[in-house]
Amino acid sequence: MSHKIEFEIGGRTMTIESGKLAKQANGAVTVRYGDSMVLSTVCSGPDPKTGFDFFPLTVEYREKSYAAGKIPGGFFKREGRPSEKEIVSARIIDRPIRPLFPDDFQSETQCISYVLSHDLQNDTDILALIGTGAALAVSDVPFEGTIAGVRVGRIDGEFVINPTVSQLEESDLYITMAGSADSIAMVEGGGVEITEDATIEALTFGHDHIKQIVAQIDQLKELCGKEKFEYTPVSVDEDLKTKVAEMAESRLGEINRIADKDERKNAKRKLTEEILTGLEEEFPEEQSAIKGIIHDLDAACMRKMILEDKVRIDGRTFDQIREITPEVSIIPRAHGSGLFTRGQTQALVAVTLGTKMDEQRLDELEGESTKSYMLHYNFPPFSTGETKPIRGTSRREIGHGVLAERALRPIIPSDVDFPYTVRLVSEILESNGSSSMATVCGGSLALMDAGVPIKTAVAGIAMGLIKSDDDVIILTDILGDEDHFGDMDFKVAGTKDGINAIQMDIKISGLDIDTMRLALGKAREARLAIIDEMNATISTHRDTLSEFAPRIISFFIDPSKIGDVIGPGGKMIRSIVEETGAKVDIEDDGKVLIASVDAAAGQAAVARVQAIVEDPEIGKIYEGRVTRVIEFGAIVEILPGKDGMVHISELDLGRVEKVEDVCRLGDPLKVKVLAIEGDRIRLSRKAVLAEEQGIPYTEDRGPRGGGRPGGRGNNRRRHAPR
Repeated sequence: MSHKIEFEIGGRTMTIESGKLAKQANGAVTVRYGDSMVLSTVCSGPDPKTGFDFFPLTVEYREKSYAAGKIPGGFFKREGRPSEKEIVSARIIDRPIRPLFPDDFQSETQCISYVLSHDLQNDTDILALIGTGAALAVSDVPFEGTIAGVRVGRIDGEFVINPTVSQLEESDLYITMAGSADSIAMVEGGGVEITEDATIEALTFGHDHIKQIVAQIDQLKELCGKEKFEYTPVSVDEDLKTKVAEMAESRLGEINRIADKDERKNAKRKLTEEILTGLEEEFPEEQSAIKGIIHDLDAACMRKMILEDKVRIDGRTFDQIREITPEVSIIPRAHGSGLFTRGQTQALVAVTLGTKMDEQRLDELEGESTKSYMLHYNFPPFSTGETKPIRGTSRREIGHGVLAERALRPIIPSDVDFPYTVRLVSEILESNGSSSMATVCGGSLALMDAGVPIKTAVAGIAMGLIKSDDDVIILTDILGDEDHFGDMDFKVAGTKDGINAIQMDIKISGLDIDTMRLALGKAREARLAIIDEMNATISTHRDTLSEFAPRIISFFIDPSKIGDVIGPGGKMIRSIVEETGAKVDIEDDGKVLIASVDAAAGQAAVARVQAIVEDPEIGKIYEGRVTRVIEFGAIVEILPGKDGMVHISELDLGRVEKVEDVCRLGDPLKVKVLAIEGDRIRLSRKAVLAEEQGIPYTEDRGPRGGGRPGGRGNNRRRHAPR
């Protein structure tokens, strides 16, 4: 039996329905908003998955081309691997729901959302987030609480809930958030130098609407919610717990005061090996359980050290940032590069400048578009001293890259001011906390080093949280272990004037606004300190681009003459590229972009294009070329595709018996435009010679022919008087 609820949110009707589609899933709902619709499902079972030391949850978000009335491109004509948008959307769903499953629930669980319809205005990632929360609520899968999400925009100073695609183009703020009725569980988004106060206002505004959606989902749960199934909890022998604690607890307290990550890691590895060896006979099949107990003891030890002893792993104060070393011009042939080292986290970022031909082409449900700025983040195994197979870009790498890209986007100049395609690549060479924020800092340095005209530096910092009952401690610039064992990873990036990007993940049920306000304030203090350090290395962009970067010259031509520059089948533009070596791009509005590392080649291409679109001027002298010789004169091309006729009487100061006595086919010929009569151009070499010699010139008014601009001249044959 189908059940549904309808309510208004953001001035539009949202419908959540369960019991009609995908009825064999543990829970399934459809969420409709306008004509956008998503099916969200959840499947799980009572039996725990063995062999895992983590909760085996997978989340998928997939956009179907038919949702927007499209057929996929490519040879196979079906959807392939998930796009960047799909991966980021899946992560947005995964992060707020993962902490809300019971700690002892170890069953393999999968949440899948299909975009069934997209009206090109109401984005579907938020619907999938709401749908997954609703599917978990009505399912029989153990799940603590009800969760929902919204997107917040701001137009003309007014907050907007779930802004449409067109509204987002006008918005200076873009925040996706999830939460329960009591707290906020996930934040992702950014803006253009948004103040901390405005960010808190946006989060409060969004949470108020999340509460409304949660209340509606709870109503649906009352109508059709299933009783949660009983599952086999993952349990550990209490006697084993006691013995491991006796062997490890005090030692872990000492080890967690070792500041160096590698030393601390090796000490923990040796301790684990000792305990495994010591308990091998008594507990021969419990190696995995022993490692899990040590992990939990390690977390408890670190948290106690911070909460009670007020000491961090590396001895820093709670607000202290690790030592920072910003450097530039690390890679000789890159167009720009920056190396940002903070403690044991190091990001090497390279900038490459390209032309319009290098733009990324996107084919999404909302339509096709191009992207002239991109940032790619790579996290190789050696950055953490590990060996792992490299099998393509991971979801984590994509998510971190999108976050860093968002942080730097507001300072990237527009195409009008800087007509380059900009690509940044971040190579994480060392990692011990907050490599995505190191990428932001390194990217800012690299952009300045490349000469990209950015107005200010951008920096990022990761904040942590250790919470126990009412005791709350905010940590600035968290280490990897503080992230792993802590309750929050709150990344904030921006300029001195405000926030450009924000991302919050938590491992507890949620955070209140006051705690978030405190974290944002401390993040701002840290961000300003980091920017000061970066400015001491490079405080503004270089005056010139790298000698290895292409020089782009841009100018406009009459759009009606674009075809003349391109030529039949692209013949003309190909000849310009082949002869000059420069790249030539022409946009529909007549904007011409010419790129070349060699300045002379670029100028040569500019001259060629301008000559093609130039209109002949009466009285102007041109260096032409003879394209045809006829009995009574010569046809001379004075501009590409534009020619005129020099009558035999205008070839020289004296009488000319034969045209060939003065010029032949293919000869260069300097001529002056005497007149333009419709499509005929009358030329004179005689006028040029008279001017050069400083003698009077009188045009011969006898019979004459003419030429057609862009054609083959006058086809009528005329005979000069003998």
